Amino acid sequence: MSVQQIKQKVNVHRDDIIQFMREIVAIPSMNGQLKDVGDRIQAEMKKLGFDEARFDKMGNTIGRIGNGPKAIVFDSHIDTVGIGDANEWKWDPFKGKVEDGILYARGAVDEKGSTPGMVYGLAIARDLGLLDGYTAYYFGNMEEWCDGIAPNAFVEADPQVKPDFVVIGEPTKMQVYRGHKGRIELKITASGRSAHAASHYLGDNAVYKMMAIITQIRELDRRMRFGLGFHPIQGYPSIAVTDVSARTASLNAVPDQFTIYLDRRITSNEPREEVIQQVKGLIPDYLQEEIHVEELFYDEPSYTGFVFPVSKYYPAWLLEDGHPLVQAGQSTIEELWGGKRELGTWDFSTNGTYWAGKAGIPSIGFGPGDEKSAHMRDEHVPLEEVVAATEFYTLLPSILSKQVNR
Repeated sequence: MSVQQIKQKVNVHRDDIIQFMREIVAIPSMNGQLKDVGDRIQAEMKKLGFDEARFDKMGNTIGRIGNGPKAIVFDSHIDTVGIGDANEWKWDPFKGKVEDGILYARGAVDEKGSTPGMVYGLAIARDLGLLDGYTAYYFGNMEEWCDGIAPNAFVEADPQVKPDFVVIGEPTKMQVYRGHKGRIELKITASGRSAHAASHYLGDNAVYKMMAIITQIRELDRRMRFGLGFHPIQGYPSIAVTDVSARTASLNAVPDQFTIYLDRRITSNEPREEVIQQVKGLIPDYLQEEIHVEELFYDEPSYTGFVFPVSKYYPAWLLEDGHPLVQAGQSTIEELWGGKRELGTWDFSTNGTYWAGKAGIPSIGFGPGDEKSAHMRDEHVPLEEVVAATEFYTLLPSILSKQVNR
């Protein structure tokens, strides 16, 4: 096998890869509704002769090639965020548009862009004998609403396989990424006493109790930007108020409960309990009985009705530069395109929070496009990168075998 053979094989399928990409972004898959896009992806895998193509209990799509002793998973989330006000889009967000070789559409970069390359890459790798010794999986899953829940269910519920290696297809600008910050979602609830607004002094306004806490949260975030919790690779932690809710009898009554929701980005320097205690420490002693901090939990059923309760704690993770998987990724880039590319980490969170952060499974990221356009109305991905990523996914398993067996 030569690199030239891989490039020739991928080029033969170039039009099919691009058409497949156009078709899956055209299928809405917001709010975890994966059935229709999953059916389309499974049809492509069956056409390419995968040994298995099916839904799991949660409703994610699983494709398998081979029965080797080493399991490698190619992970691509196929759900997307919503589109907001459709009238604000300058083109159909699902049909999208192609301009100067770039596809603009919802899900183009986050993260359907990696799916065609993974599906075709695995089939081509099989045809060229590059999957010897592997059981290789394509895993098209739900991620937007709860990072890591799908792979957690994959390992613990269906099909109960613990992979040896994982490749995450989130956008990496065609570089190898090997980690990111984690996060934890918290809520702080202040309790008060209701009263008519005309005699509000007889009540205890829960909103006012929270004002000083919100100010301290903003100050804590400022301190983080000046180095508190800084990690030399993962960067700065952060904290932000992302939502609020008030409970009140009417618009003429003092709220007896006020809740704020926090997104706390964490580095590997910050243990989970210390992070929670840091937030609790913002509450004055005299309010400890009236203001409470809670870790959020995710237990919403998937579209199939499957429930897999998990804490909304997503660990930071970082695979060392010298790990065989990282080195295999870098060698694959060199073999295919020559030269070296800088290693990177994501700013946002991925399913790596489970794969590497919780389960300790070696993981890297490689995908087309730039994460900075994710969730935006001009979300886009270069189609040439979608095709070129296929070459990477094809070659990586065999390069990894050589690294592991050195």
